[in-house]
Amino acid sequence: MLTVDDAVALSVWYRGPRLRILDQLRSGGSDCTLESVIDAVTETPPRADLPGQLRCLAAKALALARNLGIDAVPWGGARYPGLLAPIPDAPLVLWMRGNAAAFDQPSVAIVGSRAATPYGLEAASWLAGDLAAAGALVVSGLARGVDSAAHRGALAAGGRTAAVLGSGVDVVYPPEHKDLSGAIAADGVVLSEWPPGTAPRPFHFPARNRIISGLSLAVVVVEAAEKSGSLITAGCALEQGRAVLAVPGNILSGRHRGCHALIRDGAAVVESAEDVLAELRASSLRPQARDGSVPEPSDALVACMQPGESYDVESLGRATGLPAPQLLSKLLGLELQGVVRRVAGGRFVRARRTC
Repeated sequence: MLTVDDAVALSVWYRGPRLRILDQLRSGGSDCTLESVIDAVTETPPRADLPGQLRCLAAKALALARNLGIDAVPWGGARYPGLLAPIPDAPLVLWMRGNAAAFDQPSVAIVGSRAATPYGLEAASWLAGDLAAAGALVVSGLARGVDSAAHRGALAAGGRTAAVLGSGVDVVYPPEHKDLSGAIAADGVVLSEWPPGTAPRPFHFPARNRIISGLSLAVVVVEAAEKSGSLITAGCALEQGRAVLAVPGNILSGRHRGCHALIRDGAAVVESAEDVLAELRASSLRPQARDGSVPEPSDALVACMQPGESYDVESLGRATGLPAPQLLSKLLGLELQGVVRRVAGGRFVRARRTC
């Protein structure tokens, strides 16, 4: 098997299908060297100085990673995630920050729209929290919307989560998720197939979706339109033999057509974490006592708000008969208690787990 240095050298050089290199590594075993793999995957004899140049590039990437506290984990190494290694186009190297032991837990991916509705955000957070509480590692892509809601939901439940980036681990995108990335790495993992310093590029994100699904026993799509990038992850999951599940939603908005198409094609419907656990039949995952229902609220204002729907002050005033100053004061108190949340546009949503 290749050394870490030679695996990095190949990863920073070769941009063709990884399958050719992996086939060589799988068949060659301990006899593989950087030189033998280069000879096997190039059509014409390579320059004699190519291996040396690649090792210099690898040494620079590894030195930068060490300075940043990032580990390089080669394919075939002891810390390489066992679920990911067998996929045909597995990354040759994973660059990781955090606790690689998190991959010892059963893992479930939660993905969905970047421009998620309050319903999508609440559903992702709630499902991720319950799955994390049951012992699952929640995997997602650190994107805006559903991804970040899933990461935060898992963390809020005291669980672990893994974020797969479309950039170097040190180049957090979107930049406002830098603090979230740090919180994830504290006990979970932030990882990428791209070496440190790599900027996000549009083609990186569809490619990283195969890693999200490859790391996971199942992929749950929370909110996806007809041409959503989340459907690429679902497609990768099906090719890799993973379970695909989808959360149903509003039929009028068009934001859930991708999920509904998955359900029509045979994806399991998700209404609670227990649906995911039942699909996996993973005895190591233990669902908590929640039954997926929302307790009846004792507050009349909260009773006017359906979970997942957003409300402006005017509509809540009409529903409750409260004048605006009194209503805003009450909403502030409920927000401080975690019973409601303020979302974009000065609107409010009822928190999924509180009453």
